[in-house]
Amino acid sequence: MNNHTGNYIVTAENIKKSYFQGKMQVFALRGMSVSVGQGEFMALAGPSGSGKTTMLNIVGGIDNPDSGDIIVDGNNYSDMKQSQLADLRLNKIGFVFQAYNLIPVLSAEENVEYIMLLQGVAAIERRKKARAILDDVGLEGNYNRRPSELSGGQQQRVAVARAIVSNPAIVLADEPTANLDSKTGESLLNMMRTMNKEKKVTFIFSTHDNMVMDYAKRIVKLKDGRIEDDIIKER
Repeated sequence: MNNHTGNYIVTAENIKKSYFQGKMQVFALRGMSVSVGQGEFMALAGPSGSGKTTMLNIVGGIDNPDSGDIIVDGNNYSDMKQSQLADLRLNKIGFVFQAYNLIPVLSAEENVEYIMLLQGVAAIERRKKARAILDDVGLEGNYNRRPSELSGGQQQRVAVARAIVSNPAIVLADEPTANLDSKTGESLLNMMRTMNKEKKVTFIFSTHDNMVMDYAKRIVKLKDGRIEDDIIKER
């Protein structure tokens, strides 16, 4: 196992997680250990039920493992209070959920501004950054539309804009291209790759989309809650 005192932004050590479906116990992760270097652009790949989303949620502090250690940016989650974990999530981690998780009563611009609002960024600065990032993801002119007035692909782009607008250290993206046509998906991946190269933001995707795997520099393949393969294409 790699030592987390190295240049790793995420270290997971022997993570186990199970849950119950009715009376049946399902083992989502069966002792998963992986280290992610600062600035990686990697995919957790595998079929449905392989543990990809569970692992992302544990790295993001949304879900707790049954056992094992998760260390993010030098912080061991098991040593942290809920308030500290919430603070880390707010300031260090960007999330892109498969179901978008946009706030329905807010406009696209307000959804993107929301994280910055929680961070205490001034209103003028929030608006400027939100509009610039919405332009970057191809949503110029849609600032005031609510999620219900946007297509699935447009909602996904708002979700990506919200995740990356405050330059988090890590972006966790659960099936980011699942609801997009290939052209939109490719433009999003290109934008994320640019952020990764220029700002050294670490990206961890869960996916079974071949296009995402083509873009990823490292693919960790999961099967039945275990790592089946770990392919590093380039550093």
